[in-house]
Amino acid sequence: MLKFAYLIILFPFIGFLINGLLGRRQIPKRWVGYIACGAVFLSFLLSVWIFVELNGDIGKYEGMPGVRVSEGGRSVEVEAYEWVPSMKVMGGERSLRIGMNLQIDPLSSVMVIVVSLVGFLIHVYSIGYMWEEGGYYRYFAFLNLFMGMMLTLVLAGNFAMMFIGWEGVGLCSYLLIGFFFEKEWCADAGRKAFIVNRIGDFGFMIGLLLIVVVFGTLDISDVMGMIGSGEAGGIEITLIGILLFIGAIGKSAQIPLYVWLPDAMAGPTPVSALIHAATMVTAGVYMVSRCAVLYVHAPAALTIVAVIGGLTAIYAASIGLMQNDIKKVLAYSTVSQLGYMFLGAGVAAFGAAIFHLMTHAFFKALLFLGSGSVIHGRKGEQDIRKMGGLKRHMPVTHVTFLLGALAIAGIPGFSGFFSKEEILFRTYVSNKVLWLVGLAAAGMTAFYMMRLVYLTFYGKARFDEEEQHVHEAPRVMTYPLVILAIFSVIVGYVGIPKVLSPGKDINYFEHYLEPSFEAHEVAAGMGGEKIHEGEDEVSAGVELMLMVVAVIIAIVGIYIAWEMYLKRPGLPGRVAGRFMSLYRLISNKYWVDELYDAVIVQPYYFLCRRSFDFDTWVIDGTVNGVRHLTVGLSHLSSFNDKWVVDGMVNILGYGIKGSSWVFRKVQTGLVQSYATVIILGTFILLSIFLIFI
Repeated sequence: MLKFAYLIILFPFIGFLINGLLGRRQIPKRWVGYIACGAVFLSFLLSVWIFVELNGDIGKYEGMPGVRVSEGGRSVEVEAYEWVPSMKVMGGERSLRIGMNLQIDPLSSVMVIVVSLVGFLIHVYSIGYMWEEGGYYRYFAFLNLFMGMMLTLVLAGNFAMMFIGWEGVGLCSYLLIGFFFEKEWCADAGRKAFIVNRIGDFGFMIGLLLIVVVFGTLDISDVMGMIGSGEAGGIEITLIGILLFIGAIGKSAQIPLYVWLPDAMAGPTPVSALIHAATMVTAGVYMVSRCAVLYVHAPAALTIVAVIGGLTAIYAASIGLMQNDIKKVLAYSTVSQLGYMFLGAGVAAFGAAIFHLMTHAFFKALLFLGSGSVIHGRKGEQDIRKMGGLKRHMPVTHVTFLLGALAIAGIPGFSGFFSKEEILFRTYVSNKVLWLVGLAAAGMTAFYMMRLVYLTFYGKARFDEEEQHVHEAPRVMTYPLVILAIFSVIVGYVGIPKVLSPGKDINYFEHYLEPSFEAHEVAAGMGGEKIHEGEDEVSAGVELMLMVVAVIIAIVGIYIAWEMYLKRPGLPGRVAGRFMSLYRLISNKYWVDELYDAVIVQPYYFLCRRSFDFDTWVIDGTVNGVRHLTVGLSHLSSFNDKWVVDGMVNILGYGIKGSSWVFRKVQTGLVQSYATVIILGTFILLSIFLIFI
């Protein structure tokens, strides 16, 4: 089935076309959801099939037309067709050819399973959540298109295809975030996401052009191979790494381009789950991991990745401490967790970054869908200060949401514990300061997540329970919650650290991904050894101690949340009053939105208005003035031509015509007339003569 891997992408696109073209009138509403879910489920089944086949004998595909099997590794490239025929570039020095080829290896096989499985559960949940909303067919068409674009990005065998998926998910996020476009603030949120992403995409695009200039190809394997073999290097590699990472900053909402993601909550809640869990925002982490060889050979770029990731992790976590909108808390949590992933990638622990991406996909989808269930039950209310006591009314949502919160808090036994500990340990080995930053962010994460749980589900209800009639969500929404909750607990056991399994190494996930990253291990002579230097020197005792410290920090965060929001509910107010300046700074999100508004948005609007004025009064004024002058001169010319020139000509004509009339009367050509005139003249002259003489 490996040679039919393109069907993974094709199924969602078919669902998009069917629902998009026929869903409005020709297809019953219920079937719109079935078609959309079925398309993604087929992609998931095929992804699992390919995962199994990839772990078997792939040597049988060697020599098959359109299929290229890597030497000694579990990697297969399948070319569907030739997209751009071979053409000369760089002054004819090299030949660039682009094919629609897919790369199937451990990294992409894990990603397509996570994306299609989480995406499928979100599709099923959407059937219940969006049933009463308008544009039902449009919603599922966009959702399928989003899935198709994300799977294109993940399976891309060259940067050109990756760019198509990269831009495609950006377009779909604009369509889905602004789904309720009749509401101005939703449309604004969609535009904001689109514009901010374009800033990052500009850097990504320049990076791709530089790849063509330096390597003469966009094939990912070929580029990484040339870097790994030492054929290319130096400042160009560092510059490419930074430019590509600028794209990742925009797509994965890192400092300073994170501002679009919290506003993206304007879209339907399942859309938030899809964007935050397994698709768009993880694209940057996946791209950096896919280019692991490049970043290992560009230590400066790798350091930037780690620093930006660490700063984003603690910065977003601090904002999450004081948010009161249930979805906004989760949004800043996503930004922070993505920072963790970049922190892992930045210390060259690409496997750990992808591991956290996978576990995060399940518990973040669970938390967002759980928040959707709460919002659904509270008739649209999203302020957690107006909730409380919901566990009695929504038992399934409560239990599953609690499991998700414990997972993201890094409590032992849950999936987030394994992946977060892996990143923190690798960070400690590489950089102690960044480790402290990550540790502090972990404590904040535990605090704000349990604050969210306590204020939403525990304590006394802060609303009229008899009037509100809060109820549990329908089964089509709770079943996905239960499945995601199960995965949020168990999926971390595929990556148990070696230190927790004395005598045997059962970190299956790390070993499975090794072939995708082994190229940078082999070519580590330029930087890999230095980066991993000291990892083996850390004893098991130290690693266990680091783990215990992280767990204690998380428990302390949970305890403080319990003390402040359950045991002594008046305490938060007193703490805020004592540290009012700090409280205002954080609760206002460091005034970054206001800063952007003052430094970028308003000056931009000012320039737009002045440009409009210049265009209206200078450019248009000049053109209109010339027009009016030309029209005036033409009228004057017309007057002169009509009344002066034509008048003189006409007067002359009329004079000649009048004088000719006299001559015509005299010069008749009739002898009788001439004789009459002669007689008459003779008579007159004779009369004069006789009278006067």
